[in-house]
Amino acid sequence: MTEIKESSTIQENKKIAFKECPVTYVMEKIGGHWKPIILFHLLSGSKRYSELRKSIPAITEKMLIQHLKQLELDNLVMRKARPVVPPYVTYSLTPSGFGLKPVLYTMAVWAIEQSGNNPEIFYKDLADFPGEIPEPAQA
Repeated sequence: MTEIKESSTIQENKKIAFKECPVTYVMEKIGGHWKPIILFHLLSGSKRYSELRKSIPAITEKMLIQHLKQLELDNLVMRKARPVVPPYVTYSLTPSGFGLKPVLYTMAVWAIEQSGNNPEIFYKDLADFPGEIPEPAQA
């Protein structure tokens, strides 16, 4: 990845935004196209790299590797390597990463509601989602 010039105006603005807006902090950690999808697939439990690759066929190997490293550095994903030949590496959510479950499910529920349960848009319903479906929040 490219080095970030810490003294740039953009970096200064980010520091200010982090202090004033918690959503900015969350988006820094899980923002982008692939990170929420990776986290969502890990909700059902530990997965090997190849399992993640199969469950997210549109992601490139480079992007999956980069995002797994970033998620690990941000303490959202844990990488566990077993000392065997061939190497056996699994990825799982940390407690902090698992704390994003309600956010990820809310995003999925919102998407399904917006699609009107159109099977041409979504082939899954909530019963197919990884892990248990959380109870809706009471208003």
